Amino acid sequence: MGTKDQTRSLPRGLRLVAAAGAAALTLTAGLATPLDPAPRQARAADDGKKTLTVAVAQSVDSLSPFLAVRLLSTSIHRLTYEYLTNYDPKDNHAIPGLATKWEPSPDKLTWTYTIRSNSKWSDGRQATAEDAAWTFNKMMTDSGAATANGSYVGNFRKVSAPSPTKLVIELKKPQATMTALDVPIVPKHVWEKVSDFSEFNNDKSFPVVGNGPFVLTGYKADSYVRLKANKSFWRGAPKFDELVFRYYKDQDAAVSALRKGEVSFVAGSPSLTPAQAASLEGAENIEVNDAPGRRFYALATNPGAKAKNGKKFGDGHPSLLDQRVRNALFKAVDRKAVIDKVFQGHAVEGEGYIPPRFSQYFWKPSGSQELTYDPAEAARMLDQAGYKKNGDGKRVGKDGKPITYRVLCHATDPNDKAVGKYLQEWWGELGIGVQLNCLDNVTDPWLAGKYDLAFDGWSVNPDPDFVLSIHTCGALPATPEETGATDNFICDKKYDELYARQLAEYDPAKRADIVKQMESRLYDLGYMNVMAYPNAVEAYRTDQIKSITTMPAKAGNIYGQDGYWSWWSAVPAESSGSSDNASSTGVVAGVVGGVVVLAGLGVFAAMRRRSTAEDRE
Repeated sequence: MGTKDQTRSLPRGLRLVAAAGAAALTLTAGLATPLDPAPRQARAADDGKKTLTVAVAQSVDSLSPFLAVRLLSTSIHRLTYEYLTNYDPKDNHAIPGLATKWEPSPDKLTWTYTIRSNSKWSDGRQATAEDAAWTFNKMMTDSGAATANGSYVGNFRKVSAPSPTKLVIELKKPQATMTALDVPIVPKHVWEKVSDFSEFNNDKSFPVVGNGPFVLTGYKADSYVRLKANKSFWRGAPKFDELVFRYYKDQDAAVSALRKGEVSFVAGSPSLTPAQAASLEGAENIEVNDAPGRRFYALATNPGAKAKNGKKFGDGHPSLLDQRVRNALFKAVDRKAVIDKVFQGHAVEGEGYIPPRFSQYFWKPSGSQELTYDPAEAARMLDQAGYKKNGDGKRVGKDGKPITYRVLCHATDPNDKAVGKYLQEWWGELGIGVQLNCLDNVTDPWLAGKYDLAFDGWSVNPDPDFVLSIHTCGALPATPEETGATDNFICDKKYDELYARQLAEYDPAKRADIVKQMESRLYDLGYMNVMAYPNAVEAYRTDQIKSITTMPAKAGNIYGQDGYWSWWSAVPAESSGSSDNASSTGVVAGVVGGVVVLAGLGVFAAMRRRSTAEDRE
């Protein structure tokens, strides 16, 4: 799976009830069948509508906000539903969403939110505090509804709506995430009819009732998601009439579609490869955005899959239960080579769990703690752990059989394949075999625990609570057959204790210190090896998009934001009357208040945002 919008980011490893696809085939409003495969998306159609088409490499896991964890899916939910609060696109601080203001009690165990009176559902009904209370209460009482975001309500004691504009949340203990509850609020009058939240994917009836800047109007698995502008959105209607996410399994084809003007924007898998980005540099009417990302790219180790009831399942290699083996493997991973040869500089070398873009929580191991690249030492560690080479130079397990690790690989991600080949080389020198299992859908073997290692990655929110919660014991599935929020079946008592402490700590500096202790613990356990923090490398057509908001304002990304700012703010190029004339002369690019603004001035300047510590927000 991919990273989730909480990045929750591209998510990998949650049990998803939904199968399948999405991302976008351009359709004209009201139609349910494909049209010309190569329309000029941002140009006015016969009816005068403007469509912004985004090429994506990830499919939808579920259109239910109670189940979805993939970045594409959660991005769609940010566009279609309001959250209590949002993140400011300039600097990520909490700002009003469905709630206009909030106030804690002196003991911080009761939070009162004022719900705005000018937000309506797309069917015309008023959005109220009762909708928010019902959403949270359903997650508190229905395990199916808690699949994706249950960690946010685990500490809730009671949620009520004394009036249409007043929401009250009572807590068991203080909770530091009360201004960062990344939970889509759904309309009670629609969702109370759902009988089984663990099975309902919200993908059969359209349009979907929401109150965000866009209304979800159509979907076809592994093909497209179509949305139309919500003209009554309280912040103001989007400038584009339609927004379409089109799925491309072949990312070179997506880049080609951008060149031809068949799509307005290409996000990559989840970013453009260095070769793809280089091919677009200087291309007519195309702007490449290369910004420090909010993702980490890691190698996850199967710790021995188990459920809360204690039952073990899966078939992870038993040698990986030995911390010495895990550490030895990671000492034989050359992170610098990954950055230089795979990402070709479009990433920062991995260290701690949270990317350097979130400097408050960024942690790096000490000199003595760091698993620096040292293949000779890695070999000695394996010898000392009792995993020695046989006469054929193959390292053998305790059963006397040569060790070969199965590594789950995403077939659509070229980085997985490239790093996988290096693992075969690096670990091969240790006498260990590597079998790359590159699949279109890694979900089934991952959730069944039938893997040894896997390429993993999540997008991280400004508040990192969610990506921390997916490694707690509480995130494990109740039974092997049920759904859990766990990423990689990690369950560690010390880590859980630290998680509870950070969640209850309101002092930002103290909380950040606890989070860093959690990262240190996760690093030492050796089940998550962060190899890189990839840049957000993406591109769009300047003759179709005049301006669009980046997040954060300085060197920010466009796709996969913690909010709806990019697509809501995007301005069609033709609205300025200059897109056609500018096409032959290029553009000047700049950032004004967090918005990338492009104008035909007869001069071409390519804007590059490099992944350096100085560039991060």
